[in-house]
Amino acid sequence: MKRPQGFDGPIARTSRSAATQQPAAAARDASRSHGSDADRVTTEPIAIVVDAPVAPRIDAADPDPGTGQARPATPKSARTAKRELAAAARERRRYERQEVRRFTKRSRRRRIAWSVGLGSIAALVVVVAVGAYSPLMALREVRVEGASRIPVTEVQAAFDEQLGTPLPLIASADVLAALSSFPLIETYSTETVPPGTLVVRIVERVPVGVVDTGDGLELVDAAGVVIERPEERPDGQPLIVAEGGVAGEGFRAAAAVIRSLPAEVRSLLVGASAATADDVRLELSTGATVVWGSAEESAQKAAVLARLMVAAPPESVGEYDVSSPTSAVTR
Repeated sequence: MKRPQGFDGPIARTSRSAATQQPAAAARDASRSHGSDADRVTTEPIAIVVDAPVAPRIDAADPDPGTGQARPATPKSARTAKRELAAAARERRRYERQEVRRFTKRSRRRRIAWSVGLGSIAALVVVVAVGAYSPLMALREVRVEGASRIPVTEVQAAFDEQLGTPLPLIASADVLAALSSFPLIETYSTETVPPGTLVVRIVERVPVGVVDTGDGLELVDAAGVVIERPEERPDGQPLIVAEGGVAGEGFRAAAAVIRSLPAEVRSLLVGASAATADDVRLELSTGATVVWGSAEESAQKAAVLARLMVAAPPESVGEYDVSSPTSAVTR
């Protein structure tokens, strides 16, 4: 393609004169070799100097226009990487120091709580031990409750040897030894009231009647324990006649029946007999008798007898038969 003479192409950044010296000489030599060809136009090639390409700065935040995905970050210099690595190491050390302080603070609080708790328990144990075994807790008074037949002063006197002993050191065996001389006591319980009081609660034996031993009368309870030896039968206490005495099955059956009687029937009872455990008979003060049978279903039999005595008073009846409580009869 021919270029018009005098056409200015891209101007190089270097000097035109320096760039076109050699092409001009070449053009003159060519003109001499071709002769007088006036129609031929010779153009001089223009040297184009291209600058070195500059790579565009790529930001990792800018997406690739071709794919739309994030471009890879520009590699960092070694100095920047070292600086960032040192900063990360400092941040890691700061975080570790904070964690150590937090953990040690929590552990210290836990140790303090445990120390305070154990110290409080130890102090309480020491105070209790010192107080319990000191003269401040020594026995100075014995209070007796529930005694009616047994003189209270005698029960209190039984603990004279224990006076001055710390209450925690008074064992159950010591209490048993002091109360074993009172046969009227059926059961008992004790309670310590600081600083120096011992409470003794007594349940006395309940008499069920008197038995004639041949040597005199004995007031006994349901277990056959002698409560008293009266000269004559006390009011309200029936005379019990049983085969084998207080050790026989007849006596145990009769005693169980007497204890199950309601108060209104018990007040009229003057005698009880039992040849066997299944043949208990009661005698009332009006002369009427009660055929009871065995001690089984005594509560039901007692309720039936009470109703029969209301419907047919003992003064008008010779015998009540409640041996079969579902078909009780009067005669």
